[in-house]
Amino acid sequence: MKRFYLLLLLPLLLPCIASAQETDTTAVVDKPQRAAFESSFIIDNPTDLLPIRNTLEVTIGHRFGTINGGTNDLVGIWAPSNIRLGLNYSILDFVTVGYGTTKFDRLQDFNWKVGLVKQTRSDRIPVNVSYYGNFTIDARSKENFALDQHRYSFYHQLIISRRFNQNFSLQLAPSISHYNAVPERMRNDVIALSAGARYKISPQTAILVDYTHPFIHHLDKEELATDPEPGFSAGVEFRTSAHAFQIFLSSYNGIVPQKNVMFNQNNFFDGDILIGFTITRLYNF
Repeated sequence: MKRFYLLLLLPLLLPCIASAQETDTTAVVDKPQRAAFESSFIIDNPTDLLPIRNTLEVTIGHRFGTINGGTNDLVGIWAPSNIRLGLNYSILDFVTVGYGTTKFDRLQDFNWKVGLVKQTRSDRIPVNVSYYGNFTIDARSKENFALDQHRYSFYHQLIISRRFNQNFSLQLAPSISHYNAVPERMRNDVIALSAGARYKISPQTAILVDYTHPFIHHLDKEELATDPEPGFSAGVEFRTSAHAFQIFLSSYNGIVPQKNVMFNQNNFFDGDILIGFTITRLYNF
């Protein structure tokens, strides 16, 4: 008799079972895609990567002098170098806050990154969208500034990235840089667009390319000697589960992004090239 009742109930249960299986399958397919990049930087620009909650990231950035800067400086290695030391902490899975100190101009930057949209494996959401910003203080002596407010600069960037497959990732990142005090006739704000690409050639090794173009517009249409040059960089990344090492050639000698966007005078294709590297290390708590 029990078997008889089970046979009667089975047709009623089958749609529920099928529906549950379909829901589970959809949930698996629509999981968030892995981050487009495996380091929080692609040479000179932040990426969409946000370490999981309670992760501390230690960063070391180094830029040597330009390789055409002298006759006895070993392609810039013996020239004055710029260095940045930084700490970033993930207070949530999608929010990090950080602090960094940079040698040139004694810049002290307070930064944050927020994940807004995640690419899904089903491509229902085709891209990641993240926001990066910082507030930076120039800590040189007061003789360099008429007012304390002249020390301050700001940077805001929207990072739109996509992981096309397990080897290739791309990002576009419009930004705006602001300095409270700038040289005469120079604008306080500069809009720029960055493009970065990463291609893995082995499980731990990838080729990196990064380009940033500042858009400068003068009302009198006259170019200024202080107008910034675009930034171009290319390099290699070596990645493990806890750290990333990038070594590259770049035209940027600043490490805080608004410094590069607004004041870079190096032209990569004219030979104004420097050697740099960035190391990041993750610690989970």
